[in-house]
Amino acid sequence: MSAVFREGATALITGGASGIGLATAKFCYAQGMNVVLLDINKDALSTAAAELPSTSTKTTSTFDIDVSAKDAWKKVQHDVLAKHPSGIDFLMLNAGTSIRPAEGKTPWQDPEYFEKTIAINTFGYIHGLAAFLDIVTSEKTEQRAIVLTGSKQGITNPPGNPAYNASKSAVKTIAEQLSFDLHTSNPNVGVHLLIPGWTYTGLTTRYFKTKPDGAWTSEQVVEYMTGKLAEGVFYILCPDNEVTEELDRKRVVWGCGDLVHDRPPLSRWRADWKEKAAKGIQDIKM
Repeated sequence: MSAVFREGATALITGGASGIGLATAKFCYAQGMNVVLLDINKDALSTAAAELPSTSTKTTSTFDIDVSAKDAWKKVQHDVLAKHPSGIDFLMLNAGTSIRPAEGKTPWQDPEYFEKTIAINTFGYIHGLAAFLDIVTSEKTEQRAIVLTGSKQGITNPPGNPAYNASKSAVKTIAEQLSFDLHTSNPNVGVHLLIPGWTYTGLTTRYFKTKPDGAWTSEQVVEYMTGKLAEGVFYILCPDNEVTEELDRKRVVWGCGDLVHDRPPLSRWRADWKEKAAKGIQDIKM
């Protein structure tokens, strides 16, 4: 297990009241860590706090926040530092949403669909880093970690939800740049991009009342993530019950090949390229 997850350390998790965020909070709590949960859902926060009660050796704190609101982070920063003056040992920026265009509009007719998605899924991370990065990096010896939750959609870019894909593609870039900047100044702070596979969370319950066989649970994602953190892996590319790690990697290679080999963009999903793409992906040697 990564040395980050240790008794007395403190974890701050956005989107911490449900899904992968809550599963991570439960894992941290089980290791004896203090947990700080940020979420916009007050009821879910109350439920999470009841499941993870403060004890004589660890505390659970909750903050109702819209992560896209820059000014809201100032109060959270102040209150968290007052409670945990030694800082944050595990920072997980995970809050996200999947918004659809207004009824009757395509994505290209609805700029608010882009604005709202990017405000939460990208600027929610930027605000979180602005508020807490200096606090995380103030420690130079103890192991600490920052996890940004991305998405395969931000890498392979499937058609259908361009704002979400763009927002998660930006998160990938931010995580890569952050890792580069910290690897010399703060080698004790690991930076990781979590890339979940098909996971049954609140974002998918609108489509499936019960967990599909092909999907992982949030707990499975956290188990996989914590194992990769212990290995020091940056790109935590999660499989699921339908897609293997090898197939994921082949699909990523194929997508990059569109640019390298002058293929049309998103060739994997185009009707005129579907068969060639399927065979090409199958034939890639890893």
